[in-house]
Amino acid sequence: MNLRCIYCQTPFTLARTEMLGAIIVMNEKHQSHYDAHCPRCRRANSISRQRMELGFPNWKDAAKQPLSIPVEEVAPPVPASTLSKTEPLPKATKAVPAKKTAAKKAPAAKKATASKPAGTKVLKVKKAPAKSKKK
Repeated sequence: MNLRCIYCQTPFTLARTEMLGAIIVMNEKHQSHYDAHCPRCRRANSISRQRMELGFPNWKDAAKQPLSIPVEEVAPPVPASTLSKTEPLPKATKAVPAKKTAAKKAPAAKKATASKPAGTKVLKVKKAPAKSKKK
């Protein structure tokens, strides 16, 4: 079903599977509208039940039919124990980066103090005023 967001005017579509699921939920909960969310602005657009049923006329027959994918073709779920798990880093490797950053900051402070001679003054230079436009 082709729709247009009422807020940002972006056209978007609802897939037949999403429409079928929405009509079934509306039928079970006795709702009169479905909220289709815009992919651009993420705001809910209200779609009436009549408009959904016009877009999917024989939805009752489609709801009774089993899924089109056979059960044998669906991959069995992988147990969580076989998935690779992340392990925390040992404390020794965590402390090393902290020491490096402290070591880097100390020489930088020395450079700043070493670059200025103690007895010199810093003179500020004034900028020239901007040129006026001639008429």
